[in-house]
Amino acid sequence: MDPFAVSPYALRMATQAVLLKKSGAASQRIADELSQRILDGDLAPGTRIRQEQIAEEFGVSRLPIREALRILESHGLVTLVASSGAWVSSMNLAECQETYLIRERVEPLALGQAIDSVSTETLDRLTRLAMEMENCQVVEDFVELDREFHLLSFQDAGMPTLLEMVERLWNTTQHYRRAYVQLIGPEGLEDTHLEHRLLLAAIRRRDIRSAEELLAMHVRKTRIALLDHPEIFDR
Repeated sequence: MDPFAVSPYALRMATQAVLLKKSGAASQRIADELSQRILDGDLAPGTRIRQEQIAEEFGVSRLPIREALRILESHGLVTLVASSGAWVSSMNLAECQETYLIRERVEPLALGQAIDSVSTETLDRLTRLAMEMENCQVVEDFVELDREFHLLSFQDAGMPTLLEMVERLWNTTQHYRRAYVQLIGPEGLEDTHLEHRLLLAAIRRRDIRSAEELLAMHVRKTRIALLDHPEIFDR
């Protein structure tokens, strides 16, 4: 018996491991691409995601697509309905208000936990982002910069479960935040820029209480403003 021979079982298991690894990489690639399309607004809330179209576009089987959709569901970007299909997640005004009420509580907590660990490099990046937002005239650019600014300010909280929750909440409200900014335009963001400057100053001072209060007010202001524009949720 050849001591170097590989049994059929071992060969089969090794082959399956390689296929699973490839499938996992493909799933993540597809999830990343669809996530970006959703966050950019290319796929609107309520849009059905047809697996056969995705399979044809990416040249893959249904298996990595199903796994990609599960990844997107865990991030709050897609809603899966058993025996029916997948849709880009959407919400009505009441659901959005509830989400913002949660954000008013959990984001100040994340920021307060992060402040003492924020590095000089992160502070410099936050400063650049705030300046870029003030000079921004394109809605899409502002929405992207604003998202990076806030999520970056939380990143040193050392609470991965909380940070996953925060990012999921941002994902589910991204479309409606964009629609609101489109309504008010760059000229309607002066108060937002001031709030960012005040928030950044509190972070630099390591003033946890002020930073938490400023952020809660910042989130609350958007929540109240959305109440004046229910038409956003009919799009």
